[in-house]
Amino acid sequence: MQAQDPTAWTHAVSDAPPAPFRLRRPAEDAPATPLIFASPHSGRIYPPSLLAASNLDAAAIRRSEDAYVDDLIAPAPDHGITVLAARFARAWIDVNREPWELDPAMFEDELPAYAQGRSARISAGLGAIARIVGEGQEIYRRKLTFAEAARRVEEVHEPYHEVLAGLVRESVEAHGLAVLIDWHSMPAAATAQGAGAGCDLVLGDRFGAAAAPAISRRVESELKALGYRVARNSPYAGGYTTEHYGKPAAKVHALQIEVSRALYLDESTLKPTPLFARLKADLGRLIARLGATPWSRL
Repeated sequence: MQAQDPTAWTHAVSDAPPAPFRLRRPAEDAPATPLIFASPHSGRIYPPSLLAASNLDAAAIRRSEDAYVDDLIAPAPDHGITVLAARFARAWIDVNREPWELDPAMFEDELPAYAQGRSARISAGLGAIARIVGEGQEIYRRKLTFAEAARRVEEVHEPYHEVLAGLVRESVEAHGLAVLIDWHSMPAAATAQGAGAGCDLVLGDRFGAAAAPAISRRVESELKALGYRVARNSPYAGGYTTEHYGKPAAKVHALQIEVSRALYLDESTLKPTPLFARLKADLGRLIARLGATPWSRL
């Protein structure tokens, strides 16, 4: 399947379409597995009110989008894997953040006491409602109201996690465990130095707190067998989804996978490169092998 035109979902006709996510269940002829794939940052709906309040044009505001990650993992249901993909852009609301992780400086009114106004992610401009995209480009030309933030949380963040939590419960009930893999892409520059320097993919399991070691080893070994350079927990150890759902003692394992955009994307135009087809084919092989893995034995 070819990657979609990157402008296809840039403009929404409404701020509140019927569903903030796309849910794909395993194919009828594919035995269900305990695997759940999530793609929280590949959404391409940018509501008109976001663009009207933004300093940025429709191309620049996409710099934080994990473009085409949902397309890269599209074969998963054919191998018994459920896929949940966000439809709204990360710049509208980041579902891989605690819902009330909000920067007080972005709002014209006072935030309620339950809002988490201080965190490393907020300091970096990347709270539940981001202040910046890309290399520090400011999104908004005006202050927001808390009512605007609450609407985004209630219409997008909460429904997304209600479904994801339900999928996890279903998997534990049906299979005795759940294995949640949260898929992302990372700028090529993110691995220029440090422990993950030069890697193609980063596996984040919160340093073993979010997934049993055997699960991370399994994914790593399959990726290495395909010829990819893999790092663990550096520069990304996992976000809100990995931390919130990863409870190995309760038979729920969560692993974040970051794919270098250099493997498939022109980062200046956000268009797929000729390497896209190769990466998708390789990930298809990985998905097939994961779908065939006897997870309950690990």
